[in-house]
Amino acid sequence: MIVTLIIACEVAFWVLLAAGLAFRYVFRMPRLGLALLLCEPLLEIVLFAVTATDLRNGAEPDWRHGLAAVYIGFTVGLGHSTIKWADARVAHRFAGGPPAVRPPKYGRARAVHEWKVAGRWTLAALVAVALLQAAVRYVGGDGDTGSLRAWQQRMLFVVGVNVVIAASYTLFPKREPKGGPEPEPKDGPEREPAKMD
Repeated sequence: MIVTLIIACEVAFWVLLAAGLAFRYVFRMPRLGLALLLCEPLLEIVLFAVTATDLRNGAEPDWRHGLAAVYIGFTVGLGHSTIKWADARVAHRFAGGPPAVRPPKYGRARAVHEWKVAGRWTLAALVAVALLQAAVRYVGGDGDTGSLRAWQQRMLFVVGVNVVIAASYTLFPKREPKGGPEPEPKDGPEREPAKMD
């Protein structure tokens, strides 16, 4: 049931995002659009409540409970940037807003950008680790918490990978070509982490 709820929360996230942006910019109903976007955190509250209730009712903690904690963590860490990313593009397309700002490509500015990205992923992972630790404490010493501990190790690996990537841009900055900057494409995905699916 928990895996089904996680999938439902993910689908609902994108449905609410699309509906919120459509009402804000296409139908010119910004208050309703904002209200829909503000409903996004309710999805994580529902998932958290169902997971906690499942454990309280005596369910043996397994990978599904860990996945729920990870999903909530990644939504907390990356959900806002995903909404902001989509909002800028829809505003430009339908409401005459300015084009979305692309991340810098070279030098210190790129390193700073990569540290910000790493910070969001680290926040996501640490929220997941904290929720997993709360589940471990809730289950107590009598239950098998191995699967929850395994998820914690994976989250620490995520932190490590993001720190290494950001550090590599700091220690080995990409230099601008001698002929000047490369032309920017008009459209295309920005290299920015989105919400984990």
